[in-house]
Amino acid sequence: MSAPAALRTAFLALCAVDLVALLADVHAVHVAVKPLLMLVLLAHVIARGGPRLLCGAVLFGWGGDVLLLFDDDLAFLAGMGSFAAGHVCYLLLFKRLGTPRARGTMLGVVYCVVLVNTVAALWPDLPADLRIPVAAYSVLLTAMAYGSSRLGKVAGIGGALFLLSDTLIAMGVAEWPALPRPDFWVMLTYVAAQYLLVQGALEERTTHGAAYGEERAETRPTPH
Repeated sequence: MSAPAALRTAFLALCAVDLVALLADVHAVHVAVKPLLMLVLLAHVIARGGPRLLCGAVLFGWGGDVLLLFDDDLAFLAGMGSFAAGHVCYLLLFKRLGTPRARGTMLGVVYCVVLVNTVAALWPDLPADLRIPVAAYSVLLTAMAYGSSRLGKVAGIGGALFLLSDTLIAMGVAEWPALPRPDFWVMLTYVAAQYLLVQGALEERTTHGAAYGEERAETRPTPH
């Protein structure tokens, strides 16, 4: 088994352990495993020769994961800031690698409607000091989710799941009624989102690089 494949398998195995721990309410295992998830995924990206912006996005995700383990408003804001930096990395990566997709305008309208309605619904129930930060973060998160469609269906689904995961967190902060084991659903959608975004970006980079190589080959002067 190659190093990238072994690291991907390790990441998926750790995700399974973490999700089972959340279902079984074994908090100590979750605390031990969660900080490892993005580090292993980052190692997978590096082993695949992934771009720096992708590495940065995953690394900032790790920072957010660690900070959100602390039950503290300051840590929550810092974690949100770390994830926001990761979304900026993703957006820059989408601009560099991605291509416009069909029905992009309609998708953008859908995401705008979701953003406005979600923020408007959550606003009254959010703590006053978190309303503006959560709203600003939601704009950036929604832009990332929309932009992910530039890398194709796999990354696009990943972006949508990231939006869903963080919306579930915001609903918890607003103390809305939640599904049983809400942390399980947050982590399930989150790890799936990061994995799909990474795979979509790596696949698009391979295609992009191959196309660039073909273009250079076609324009290279032939010897006489």
